[in-house]
Amino acid sequence: MLTRRAAVPALALALALTGAGFGAAGPAPAYAQASPAAPPAHAQAHPEHQHFDPTRFVDGRIAFLRAELKITPAQAPQFDKVAQAMRENAQDMKQRFEQMRANRDKPKNAVERLEMRQRFAQMHVQHSERFLAAFRPLYASLSPEQKQMADELLAGHHHHGRGHGHG
Repeated sequence: MLTRRAAVPALALALALTGAGFGAAGPAPAYAQASPAAPPAHAQAHPEHQHFDPTRFVDGRIAFLRAELKITPAQAPQFDKVAQAMRENAQDMKQRFEQMRANRDKPKNAVERLEMRQRFAQMHVQHSERFLAAFRPLYASLSPEQKQMADELLAGHHHHGRGHGHG
């Protein structure tokens, strides 16, 4: 059994190996930064890691979804609408994060923080509605095997730009 002293480094190592550490959690480090200090050494070595960009891999996620669902030529028009919804959601999220980064040095009081949380919740609803409106007709056109794959791929995922679905 690990002692408490040994458990903390073991947990930190496990989080680092799985990519589940706070730095891999998404946008928090980019907008939670208190001052415009120099980026960390890893960000200087890899400038693409400086800011969360939901648009960065959206085309890869779209290609993955197309391949896994085995979209047929007849289903392509419906799938293209899903892809467009994913791109629009990713672009919208990117713009929101850029706005937040621009204002990150401005102190926020409790009301402003709650308002920001509410705006993100509203954005999540809008993204979900956009994705569902595009996905519903595609899903209706899928074969039973394709539906099973879609069910597996989308089970438990929220598709709002955190590296999943919408972008």
